[in-house]
Amino acid sequence: MAGERDLRAHLGGHLRDNGMLVALVAIVVFFSVILQMQPQPINFLTPQNITNIFLQNGHVIILALGMLLVIVSGHIDLSVGSVAAFTGAVAAWLTVKVGLPFWLVIPITLAVGGLIGAMQGYWVAYWRIPSFIVTLAGMMVFRGATMWLLGGQNIGPFPKGFQAMANGFIPDLTGMGRPHGMTLIVVALAILAVVWIGMRARARDAEFGVELEPAGLFVGRTVVLAAAIGFVGWQLASFRGLPNVMVILVVLTVLYAFFTENTVMGRRIYALGGNEKAAKLSGIRTDRLVFFCFVNMGVLAALAGMIVTARLNSATPKAGVGFELDAIASVFIGGASMTGGSGKIVGVVIGALIMGVMNMGMSILGIGIDYQQVIKGLVLLVAVIFDVYNKSK
Repeated sequence: MAGERDLRAHLGGHLRDNGMLVALVAIVVFFSVILQMQPQPINFLTPQNITNIFLQNGHVIILALGMLLVIVSGHIDLSVGSVAAFTGAVAAWLTVKVGLPFWLVIPITLAVGGLIGAMQGYWVAYWRIPSFIVTLAGMMVFRGATMWLLGGQNIGPFPKGFQAMANGFIPDLTGMGRPHGMTLIVVALAILAVVWIGMRARARDAEFGVELEPAGLFVGRTVVLAAAIGFVGWQLASFRGLPNVMVILVVLTVLYAFFTENTVMGRRIYALGGNEKAAKLSGIRTDRLVFFCFVNMGVLAALAGMIVTARLNSATPKAGVGFELDAIASVFIGGASMTGGSGKIVGVVIGALIMGVMNMGMSILGIGIDYQQVIKGLVLLVAVIFDVYNKSK
C-alpha cells in the first residue's frame, strides 16, 4: 500500500513530465488501431512513415528548440517562419545565383540568421520594446524581403551536397546492406546511453538526498523507452537507415538539453523567466540573456530554413507560412508554461512529434486540412488548460 501511495504521489508530482509522453504513445496506438480497422488495413508504423515523420517535421523541432528558450525567458517570437523563408532564400541565392559551394553557404546563412536574431533581440533586450511587437514587425519585414530576394519566383535546383542535408541518409560503413548496419550500431549505443544516463541521474539524486522515483517506475519507463528506440531503429534500418535530419535533431536535442539543465547560463534563463526582478537583484544580466535567446532563435530559424529549402529542392516566396504557429504549439503542448520559467527540451521534442504524428495520421485517414487545423487547435487549447490547471493545484 505504501508503495502504491508513493507511486501515485510521484506521478501526481510529475504529471506534466509524464503526461505528454503517455499522450504521444496513446496517439500512436490510436492511429495504428484505427488504420488497421479500415476496409483496406494500413500499417501506420511502416519504415517509410517513420522516416517521413522526421523528414517532414525536422524543421518544426529545430524551431521549437529555439522557441523554448525564448518562451522560457518570458518572450515570444512570431517572425521565425518569415526568417526561415528569408534565410532559405539567401541560401538558394548564394548557391544557385552566386555559385558558392554548399559548405560555405551553410555557415554564411547561419550567420545571417544570427544577425537577424541580434537585430530583433537588441530592441527587445535593451530598448524594452515588447517582443510581440518587434517580432510581428519582423514577420512582415522578412516576408516582404523574401519576395524581393526571390523576385516572386522559385530558385532551384540545388547540388546533391546541399540536398543531402534534408534528404540524405548516413552511409553504411559496415557494408551489411539491409538491415542498415550503421543504424543498428547507433541505435544500440543510444539504448546504452539512455540506460546509463538514467542510472547516473538516479545515483546523483541519491547522493544529494533528492527523493527518488519508485524503482518500478524507473525500470518500467527505461524499458519502454529502450524498446521504443529499438523498434524505431529497426524500422529505419530495414529501410534506408538514419536520415541526416534525424542525426541533426538528436545532436541538437542533446546539446540543448545539456545547456538548459547543466550550465549556469541555462539555469539563469529559467530564473529570468520565473522572476525577472529577482534575477536582476541576484546579479544576473537579464538583458544579455534575452539578447542571446533571440540570436539563438535566429540561427536555428536559418538552419530550419535551409533544411526546408533543401528538402523541397527549391526556395519559394510562400515558404515558412505557419511555421511560427507550429513551433509555439509544440512548445506549449510539450509542457512549457505560457508565463515563462518552465519547460524542458525533451518535452518540446515530444510536443513536436505529437504534432507530426497527428498530421500524418489524419492525412492517411483522409481528413481534410480544415478539420486538421480545428483538431490541432483544440489539442493546443487542452494543453494550455492543462498547464493552468496544473499550476492551480
